[in-house]
Amino acid sequence: MIANAEVVRDDNENNVSFLRRFTKRVQGSGVLNRVRSIRFFERAPSKYKRKTHALKRINRREAYEEMSKLGKIKEVEKRRR
Repeated sequence: MIANAEVVRDDNENNVSFLRRFTKRVQGSGVLNRVRSIRFFERAPSKYKRKTHALKRINRREAYEEMSKLGKIKEVEKRRR
């Protein structure tokens, strides 16, 4: 559970020390670590999506092979390293 880091500025405190205190409070609360960990998170595709993707891939491969046998598509030479 993420809690906001709240810091109240003292009367005699300058902006630099206030900002430093706020930064330390945020680091201590773990908010940034949590946000950074979920930033690029992607859900795993469902079983149905994996199945439909596999079927599309198979159909495209079959269509490509048929077109290449009919001579409508040039065969691409594989490069060697």
